[in-house]
Amino acid sequence: MKSDRCFLYLEDGTCYGGQSFGRIPPLVTELSLNDKQLPAGELVFNTGMAGYQAIFTDPSYTGQLIVMTYPHIGNYGTWPEWNECGPGEENKPSVKMQGVIVRNLYQGPVPHERKTLDTFLKENNVVGICGVDTRALTLKIREEGNCNAVIVRAKNNESLSSSEINHLKDFLNSFPKMEGRNLILEVGTKKPLVFNPQGNKHICLVDCGLKANILRELILRNSKVTIVPSSYEAEDILSLHPQGILFSNGPGDPAVLTSVIKCARELIGKKPLFGICLGHQIISLALGAKTFKMKFGHHGVNHPVRDERLRRVLITSQNHGFAVAEESLPPQIEILFRNCNDNTVEGIIHQKLPLLTVQFHPEAAPGPYDAKWIFDEFLKFIS
Repeated sequence: MKSDRCFLYLEDGTCYGGQSFGRIPPLVTELSLNDKQLPAGELVFNTGMAGYQAIFTDPSYTGQLIVMTYPHIGNYGTWPEWNECGPGEENKPSVKMQGVIVRNLYQGPVPHERKTLDTFLKENNVVGICGVDTRALTLKIREEGNCNAVIVRAKNNESLSSSEINHLKDFLNSFPKMEGRNLILEVGTKKPLVFNPQGNKHICLVDCGLKANILRELILRNSKVTIVPSSYEAEDILSLHPQGILFSNGPGDPAVLTSVIKCARELIGKKPLFGICLGHQIISLALGAKTFKMKFGHHGVNHPVRDERLRRVLITSQNHGFAVAEESLPPQIEILFRNCNDNTVEGIIHQKLPLLTVQFHPEAAPGPYDAKWIFDEFLKFIS
């Protein structure tokens, strides 16, 4: 693997040097906000020790640079079946993040017919940087919160000049924050898709950037699944005569998704509803609640969540930077799950209506299977 010297530059002026892999990073003078795969975005860290391909192909990471806290990444290669981009994404790049930062990149052989992570990122036109002190970077994010950053090359290859640093400062000052960003139009299907048409329960899945394993889990339970674009209105969904409706995960700020929130509001009480991650936030907003930006969010596969009814702890897969404000939830809503680390709301259930949401990812991929039974709970709403 031929690599070039490159730099991770943060909006506060902090700079980390390293070696590039995957797509060659742009020169500072080549940065453009019109580049959809620009290696710039909100910097987040993920604590997963394995499952990096599922993480990198999760549409919820659109607009973000991922710091992997586990120091050694890439040793088992990549395989197409591990992609988590939804079925409406076939003609788009599989990798959804803007770039990845790792400490050690494995560069040895991988099992037969698999591709190296370097090759996989090259094919998906995504930038990576290795050789970075990811422990120090993760601690910085934990202490100071998420920030915008960009991965670039310097003209002289060895260091950034003062003019390049000034250009980077101006560029990141103009780069949009995650708050206020509507990113679901960049992901998901643009037309309805039907899977397992002979299934015994018909679920309409509103695709805000869904992970493929949500679909697999529904099909595993012999559900017919109609995936529809996030632009569908309530009447469009009801015309399909589903028995239940699921709002998927996805990227960006939930509070700006006014049309999707309106759609969910008009569906409450008419059909059983289920929301996962962004879908949880959308349904909560439709109920009249509010969301807020977290300091550094929850990103990983080892997050403990307490089931408030059964008083047991689930270890869950998570990826979100926004959360529902508990005090803003209406009185008919019961907190079903709560994060054990910071007590944020991780799931709700309506006391009278068939409505259930979770902030975490019960479908895992990657992650533990502790929460897969929640799909069964949703399907119990359907007679």
